[in-house]
Amino acid sequence: MSQESENTTEGGGVAKRILGVLDGSFLTRDNVLNNIPFLLFLFGIGIFYIGNSHYGEGTVIGMERLNREIKELRSEFISTRSELMFVSKQSEVAKSVANMGIYESVVPPKKIVITADEKPEN
Repeated sequence: MSQESENTTEGGGVAKRILGVLDGSFLTRDNVLNNIPFLLFLFGIGIFYIGNSHYGEGTVIGMERLNREIKELRSEFISTRSELMFVSKQSEVAKSVANMGIYESVVPPKKIVITADEKPEN
């Protein structure tokens, strides 16, 4: 036989095997026991695929949960920061310490200037 005819018969054999797998006729032959490792391999790949998709979905759900938590914490941070800014205003601090007897000075501060000839020597 020539090399071309060997390639075509070999290719036809592969095509018959693929068609046999697709239509399930390879299970009806006498050599079903020879195909068990292949079936177990396909079963293992299927289990791996299902587990991998389950793990991926769990990861996506976890990421969505964390994103929701980040949004909630960010809004809590913003509201707490605005409350702190309001409470730390000078007028609000003056109101809150007034009941302790501490009042805001109404006399403006005076600047003390020391000239070189007035400096005390140590």
